[in-house]
Amino acid sequence: MIFPEKTILERLFPAELGQYVNRYYREKGVEVDAEDLPQSFEATEDDRYVITSQNGKRWEVDGVIAGIGVRPNVALAQQAGLSTENGILVNEYLQTDDPEIYAAGDVANFYAPALGRRLRVEHEENATFQGRLAGENMAGAQKPHLHLPFFYSDMFELGYEAVGVLDPRLHVVEDWVKPYEEGVVYYLDEDRLVGVLNWNVWDKVGDARKLLESGERFADAASLIGRIRNR
Repeated sequence: MIFPEKTILERLFPAELGQYVNRYYREKGVEVDAEDLPQSFEATEDDRYVITSQNGKRWEVDGVIAGIGVRPNVALAQQAGLSTENGILVNEYLQTDDPEIYAAGDVANFYAPALGRRLRVEHEENATFQGRLAGENMAGAQKPHLHLPFFYSDMFELGYEAVGVLDPRLHVVEDWVKPYEEGVVYYLDEDRLVGVLNWNVWDKVGDARKLLESGERFADAASLIGRIRNR
């Protein structure tokens, strides 16, 4: 694995958890090359590939999987005169500036009342929910979008389910049953809870949503300890 950050998923995980994941992947036999980027790919005569990195490292591999990030395609929306900013801006009914045009899924920038901010979520669960809701509203349902989407991943025996904004630059409260193996990480913007990471804690997405939607403020961040895992 070659990536420019110091740790795997550095933009989501607190630093110590990211460092643990790096070590975990290495223990699983994965060569983790952090703070580097591929510079060139060259096919060989035997259908393999030679990768050279910016730091001068070289690998010969059977195949390449490239995760290059996503940039929402808003060209058509801009041509139609719709407002765009990190995606296509929609209201609570997933309507754009033109009430006859809706946007849903990865490209939709929507307001999340529970978090007091706008979001754009790139995940299957969000696209499925919003696509259905947009279709219902096109047919006249007029249902507001109040749903907080979740996203997840599995990494060998590790896995997580998360709701809201995961940004380690926020105030982070870590509640570990077993450090970096099982626990919940809370993300606070001042005293407002905006994100929950359930790390190897399962069937608690509903609890995370309820806590985020409660509007409860946490001037004492320590009061979050046990709020999800002990329920």
